[in-house]
Order: sequence, then C-alpha cells, then structure tokens
Amino acid sequence: MVIAGVDYSLTSPAICIHDGEEWDYDNCTFYYLVNNEKFLYPEDNQYVASMYPVYGEDVERFHLLSEWSMGNILGHTTDHVAIEGYAFGAVGRVFQIAENGGLLKHKLWSQNIPTEIFAPTTIKKFATGKGNANKEAMLEAFESETTVDIREKCGIINKQWNPISDIVDAYYIAKFGFTQIKAEENDSNI
Repeated sequence: MVIAGVDYSLTSPAICIHDGEEWDYDNCTFYYLVNNEKFLYPEDNQYVASMYPVYGEDVERFHLLSEWSMGNILGHTTDHVAIEGYAFGAVGRVFQIAENGGLLKHKLWSQNIPTEIFAPTTIKKFATGKGNANKEAMLEAFESETTVDIREKCGIINKQWNPISDIVDAYYIAKFGFTQIKAEENDSNI
C-alpha cells in the first residue's frame, strides 16, 4: 500500500509518502518546499527539497502548489491520501487557505484517489497523546520514535520551524491514515 500524508499550507507544504504493507520510517519519502537554495540538498535521498515556486497572484500560487503536490503523489502511484484538515482557530488568510486546499482536493478527486481528512487535534493526539501538542512536542515524538535528527537530515540546523514541523506533521498524518486503513481492512476480514 502506498499512502501520502499531506500537511498542506500556503507557506510550507510537506508530503510523506509511505510505501509498504507494514509501517516503517524507512519506507517513507519526504517532499517539502524551501525558500533558500542552501537547503535544497539534504544528505539523504529520503528527504527531497524543492524551491518554493515563484508566483504572481494567489490563483497561480494555488495552482503551482497543487501541481507540486500532485506530481509527488502521482509519482508514487499512491493508493490513498490523508490530509490534515483545517485548524478552526486559524485567523488571517482563511479564505485563501480554503481555496488552496480545495484545489488540491479537487485534483485528487479528479484522479480518483481516495482521500481522508483528519482534524489537526486527532493527528497531534495520535503522535503525542495530547490533542493540543505544540511543535516541540511533535518534534520530540518524531525524534523519539524514529531516532532521527530531522534538522540534521534536512540540513536545517537553526531553530526555524518551517519546513521541519511540516515534515513531522506529514509523517504523522500518513501514519495515522495508514493505521486507519489497516484497521478497516482487519475489520472487513472478520
């Protein structure tokens, strides 16, 4: 089974694609966008950085982000996609966030790729045991589970959160989606 976990945002989207019948970090490939060329070349092929696209207006931005996402998702013959839903406490560009997310969901639908949407609190609780976990707690859970220093893997050793927190979220979105699909498969075999 190939599942993509998508942490989709306007500023720092990330995708974790897991390929395998059993969950294993080593079966994951991570795709993310950066704004600085020095972060394009992590030392590990498991982490694939691309430059954030240049755009002229919001609609072009939404198109370019969704095309980047679909290229990575379709490049793996993905069976399922799990996406983190909207944070209902969000403020600011909420309409643009919704338009951006809606375009990706439409493209997934038009490719007949089954897509599930999970609340951010569900993903955080799955990863840390707390639905209101902060970025530090999510990173700590990831590093504890995988024994991977993700900042080192991505070559981002300063304290900036993007794209580190987005990659971690994508990992847990994919893993949660994977566990839900496996549970449904087990239930249907009873």
